[in-house]
Amino acid sequence: MATTTSTLDALAVGIDIGGTGTKFGIVDRLGNVLFSSEIGTKKHTNIETFIDELKEHLLPLIEKTGGIGRIKGIGVGAPNGNYYTGTVEYAPNLPWKGILPLAKLIQDDFKLPVILTNDANAAALGEMMYGAAQGMKDFIMITLGTGVGSGIVANGKLIYGHDGFAGELGHTTIIPDGRLHPGTGKKGSLESYASATGVTTTAIELLEKSNRPSLLREVPKDKIDSKKVYEAAIQGDALAQEIFEFTGKILGMALANFIMFSSPEAIILFGGLTKAGDLILSPTKKYMEENLIQVFQNKVKILVSHLNESDAAILGASALVWDM
Repeated sequence: MATTTSTLDALAVGIDIGGTGTKFGIVDRLGNVLFSSEIGTKKHTNIETFIDELKEHLLPLIEKTGGIGRIKGIGVGAPNGNYYTGTVEYAPNLPWKGILPLAKLIQDDFKLPVILTNDANAAALGEMMYGAAQGMKDFIMITLGTGVGSGIVANGKLIYGHDGFAGELGHTTIIPDGRLHPGTGKKGSLESYASATGVTTTAIELLEKSNRPSLLREVPKDKIDSKKVYEAAIQGDALAQEIFEFTGKILGMALANFIMFSSPEAIILFGGLTKAGDLILSPTKKYMEENLIQVFQNKVKILVSHLNESDAAILGASALVWDM
């Protein structure tokens, strides 16, 4: 376990709310995660029971670090989190619908100041403060998990837009009239293809459209996921490799669009799908370059976050606190 430079140093709480699980921890200014834990998100259809379980697991961690008096504040990253209002609004991958005053609910329960933003914006802050984007003023963070999140940094500042929702690149249309997104009702979004969920859907579609042999045919349909596709691909399964090629093509085309919009120094990828390595990175880079006009070609790096995955989301959320 890491230690702070002084027992009197202020600490921050970082909470990352994902579609499947919620990670949280106590962080010092140097980016050391002192204690961390995780609870399930999906099982809580009621936000109050979610906060109750969060409090049950987080308060003991706070006590271990010296009590509530050492905590400067709580930073929260959540899908469709609004930095300006502290609300989570119509998040398609969360079990709670509508507009939730999440920052206020957490603040009322913990009696600490709370600041909230989109989960991918939080990840971008974490990369800028502790990770691959240190020293960069222009980059785009893309998170490839249950969904596709993004945070855009230009001139050293996160782009929030006039209402706090700028940077929802996962919901941009990449294939007109394409695959239906069950959460938004929109067709052809990047998230429908380049997320872990999208990989699963592509796998099922390819298996149903052909009789080609594949290790994936040995897996029950409801058990197929991106991890199973990866395991088949590294064993030389041609269909599984084609799934990653297709996913990388869609992602690469989308990244080309994003680059021509904001001309970043780098695209930083984070999340479970990056574990597929060159299976997805090679086609992503190839199709990105192919779809860029000449003035942008061979200028933008694709980097994979080197932050520990279990800590990165917590670091990103906690980074919000230091600017309170």
